[in-house]
Amino acid sequence: MEIERSTTPGAAAALTQSEFAEIVSRVEENLGLVIRGKSESIRLVMVALLAGGHVLLEDVPGTGKTTLAKSLARSISGIFRRIQFTPDLLPADITGTSFYRPADGTFEFREGPVFANVLLADEINRTSPRTQSALLEVMSENQITIEGRRKDLPQPFFVIATQNPTEFHGTYPLPEAQLDRFAVRVTMGYPDIAHEMEILTSHHDQDPFDALKPRVNGEDILAMQERVKTIKFDTSVAEYVLKIVDATRKDARLRLGVSPRGSLTLYRTAQARAAIDGRDFVLPEDVRALAIPVLAHRIMLDTKAKYGGVQPNQVIEEILETVAAPR
Repeated sequence: MEIERSTTPGAAAALTQSEFAEIVSRVEENLGLVIRGKSESIRLVMVALLAGGHVLLEDVPGTGKTTLAKSLARSISGIFRRIQFTPDLLPADITGTSFYRPADGTFEFREGPVFANVLLADEINRTSPRTQSALLEVMSENQITIEGRRKDLPQPFFVIATQNPTEFHGTYPLPEAQLDRFAVRVTMGYPDIAHEMEILTSHHDQDPFDALKPRVNGEDILAMQERVKTIKFDTSVAEYVLKIVDATRKDARLRLGVSPRGSLTLYRTAQARAAIDGRDFVLPEDVRALAIPVLAHRIMLDTKAKYGGVQPNQVIEEILETVAAPR
């Protein structure tokens, strides 16, 4: 398969903001060929990827979560791997393990599915906390440690984890430490009738995924991730981020506010959103637009608020209304 445009890391670093945005636009257009009517969800996934984070896709079955992950991997010319999380899955099934070779008396390491560019952790909440924890080092440090030896993962490395929010039988809630590793939480939802008609007609004689072509390569993505870090962040806007985060820590309805990792993630994703929009500076609107998908899954309601019908999204919305944005 041919890539429409490829750049070296040095060339990507020299891209103008409009060129950067144009490359992202082509990748998003590519994803839109198979994921119809979900431009906002696609944009959030791209923001997380370029910010160097990971995505938690929380939605009912059949809404295109797996297709989105596969299509993204193909769009960036990356290696795709999928793990179906089940109660009997072991950490070694994720990271890999060493096998004894009786012929020469040595051990050979066989890579697990984490050695990929795009890893789909499907129904991540169906496995035990012990196995879920195998992803903590992977998501934070882009490496695994086997028998005391470090093994780096391919770059870029991007995890898309899915969970079904309506079915709880046989599931294990994700621990706070793991939720904190996801840059954004995305809910795709059902398509409207018009876009679902497009889905039906596009599958008439073939799967649109089969015709999908790469639009960028892994080196480009790495260079673009570095470019995101150069986006200007005014002190007043950074203080706005910290005031929002601090408000979650003081809210009486919460037993757990946003961590420093969360504030850094909001900072970095705001830079990515600005770059995608063709700007070299962050606006307060970038922070407001990302506050819910970046922060809502990181806060924990206390018992009274939880059983009183309060939702995490509602808490973040109310904080955004009370914390004044810089002018």
